[in-house]
Amino acid sequence: MEIRIDDLRGPEIARLLEAHMADMHRWTPPESIHALDLESLRTPDITFWTVWDGTELVSCGALREIDCGHGEIKSMHTSKDHRGRGIAARLLTHIIAVGRERTYRRLSLETGAMAEFQPARNLYAGFGFVECGPFAGYAADPNSAFMTMELPPQAIKA
Repeated sequence: MEIRIDDLRGPEIARLLEAHMADMHRWTPPESIHALDLESLRTPDITFWTVWDGTELVSCGALREIDCGHGEIKSMHTSKDHRGRGIAARLLTHIIAVGRERTYRRLSLETGAMAEFQPARNLYAGFGFVECGPFAGYAADPNSAFMTMELPPQAIKA
């Protein structure tokens, strides 16, 4: 598996994000969808990664800088054929490490509150994310689950 920064210009990522958006529209009322489209992900405050298994794109995820101490995880998605293999956990580990490198004090995310999103919520909880209220301009929404994780400063090794 290779995790790499993606410029969001390839046809593979367009197809994976289309599948991600289709899932959001299948399970979430339109007014509660906070997933970003391809163009909205191409902003300087967002770093976007893809995960490749050889020549096959299997997963993606992004980190948006809210401010110098707070990042938001966006667009985490693993293709249906590759779920259950630990790929999302590997990518989440990478994103958390980048958040630490950037000296963020907190990482947050918004995901669905419906049963279909329970595996995602379990993944995040397993990494130490806890439920929280809306952040960064989000409004309270019964279809949204907000989660956050504090990133304490790393001890400097001598």
